[in-house]
Amino acid sequence: MTTATDIVYRLPQERKLVSELPGPRSMEIGQRRLGAVAAGVGSSVPVFAADADGGVIVDVDGNSLIDLGSGIAVTSVGASNSAVAAAVAEQAAHFTHTCFMVTPYEGYVAVAEKLNEITPGDFEKRTVLFNSGAEAVENAVKIARLSTRRNAVIAFDHAYHGRTNLTMAMTAKSMPYKRNFGPFAPEVYRMPMSYPYRDELGSDGVAAAKRAISMIEKQVGAETTAAIVIEPIQGEGGFIVPAPGFLSTLAEWCTMHRVLFIADEVQAGFARTGTWFACEQEGVTPDLITMAKGIAGGMPLSAVTGRADIMDTVHGGGLGGTYGGNPVACAAALAAIDQMESLDLCGRARHIETIITEALSATKDELDGAGLPVIGDIRGRGAMMAVELVTPAEDGTATREPNPDLTAAVAKAALAQGVVALTCGTYGNVLRLLPPLVIGDDLLRDGLAVLCQALKDNA
Repeated sequence: MTTATDIVYRLPQERKLVSELPGPRSMEIGQRRLGAVAAGVGSSVPVFAADADGGVIVDVDGNSLIDLGSGIAVTSVGASNSAVAAAVAEQAAHFTHTCFMVTPYEGYVAVAEKLNEITPGDFEKRTVLFNSGAEAVENAVKIARLSTRRNAVIAFDHAYHGRTNLTMAMTAKSMPYKRNFGPFAPEVYRMPMSYPYRDELGSDGVAAAKRAISMIEKQVGAETTAAIVIEPIQGEGGFIVPAPGFLSTLAEWCTMHRVLFIADEVQAGFARTGTWFACEQEGVTPDLITMAKGIAGGMPLSAVTGRADIMDTVHGGGLGGTYGGNPVACAAALAAIDQMESLDLCGRARHIETIITEALSATKDELDGAGLPVIGDIRGRGAMMAVELVTPAEDGTATREPNPDLTAAVAKAALAQGVVALTCGTYGNVLRLLPPLVIGDDLLRDGLAVLCQALKDNA
């Protein structure tokens, strides 16, 4: 088997700065942006990309940056993977669009077949393709409501499901995702999440699930609930890994009461956490699963896959969209999934987890030893890892007070040294690491060294 270590990269895999960041060309384009792009579109990094490959992004000024974000878990196979690029070019040379609802094509069918194969569950499945993660989640809810003939949908604290009206209602964090955009879709109810670092129930996932179930039964009612929608590992909320037993207990309750269990694997799916999908690590088989981000190597594509008897309850014409399952995106998805299989990127993700955990744990020990307990928690799975930063008490003892200022300062300092790192979390105090799964060990360790030094310098 070919492995990730056998990849031949098109660009040098190195961190190299030839200007301050942002450089003059990025600053020039940034000024143009102010007069052309709506102010509501933000960017975490003030540099403009010109090229990207493997684990690096080269900006318009020629700086080579280490990419620890993957376009928010999208470019898992690399931002210009040669197999994906070739598949895109080949398909585009034939046709870029016909609309599957008008003149269908084999690529859509092939992607559906592949997703039916690799998603959890040995039952018969069906798949429908869309464009974005939010679109997939919204359609999963549509399917659940129609098939169950119920209306209520359960979401969780710290959840992020998208920016459409329904998915904003399901998303927990107000700023910047929801503020002043309401009124939101009704019949969405929020329940407490298992957040081991901050939850009073700690690592007792079963107890946390029973707490949520009790609230559902009292405040909503099982008989009116169409679905529970949950990220097996929460993304924007802070890479929160629920305590063992939380997901499985919720899933058992769903089965008992004919409530659909929908796993939102938009960010955690496609080898990111060391298995094809994060819910597999909890032994949970969802009724429906939503996917996007890493599915197509950077091309816009999303999907809902689920039990055939549920998916096929929707009347003809009830699902679809003009661009859903675009043929170029389908070609990219087939190539990207093939790369994940042939390069064993699930195994690669687990290897990346070991490297990240070792680096962050050593830094935490060093800071704790120096009386600077700013690293509250290190968590995640595979190449979806996070460090939660907190503010020590005046006497130097540890607390769990969120430290968003330090988080922003560390990300800024890392960027100044050529490392792109993202932040997240309900409290804005989590550094999240989402490197491409094809990043080399040396480059990853260099990026982590820069990030850890930024933590030490700003603690």
